[in-house]
Amino acid sequence: MKKILLTLFIIGVIAMQSFAQSRGRSDGKFSIGFEAGLPTGDAHHLFGSVLGGSLKYELPLEQSTWFTISAGYNSFQPKGVYNDIGGPAINAIPLKVGIKYYFDRSFFAEGQIGAAFFTGAADGTAFAYSPGIGYTFSEGFELGIRYEGWSKDGTLGQAGLRLAYRF
Repeated sequence: MKKILLTLFIIGVIAMQSFAQSRGRSDGKFSIGFEAGLPTGDAHHLFGSVLGGSLKYELPLEQSTWFTISAGYNSFQPKGVYNDIGGPAINAIPLKVGIKYYFDRSFFAEGQIGAAFFTGAADGTAFAYSPGIGYTFSEGFELGIRYEGWSKDGTLGQAGLRLAYRF
């Protein structure tokens, strides 16, 4: 899995460099965001919420199509009896690349794939995928909703919300 992620990262860096050189300058955008979610599937029995943050870079490919690369930190917070017996939170660092398509100046759909690196009580790496939709406000803010799944011996998923500032 680490070799696949390294390959995705290298492809992303090469793509960003080649587009930046062909344009003479970078027209990309960074965004930093707060993330919150609700666990889905079997995870909702043990975890009550997901909290985190992310940093994303977007590079225009065409007028309405952007290449994205993102890194973040998510923590699945235990709930109920699982929390009472000292069940640990599941923490991960997701690294993803993807495509964002704007239907008009504000509404978009996005799909990303990559890897989630578990930290703390959980260990290992999972395949990460994340389809979503959102809206970009003219003031630089962005609001998106998505499903995000991490697959490794089953799937740990969430219905997530991201509130970000683009600059």
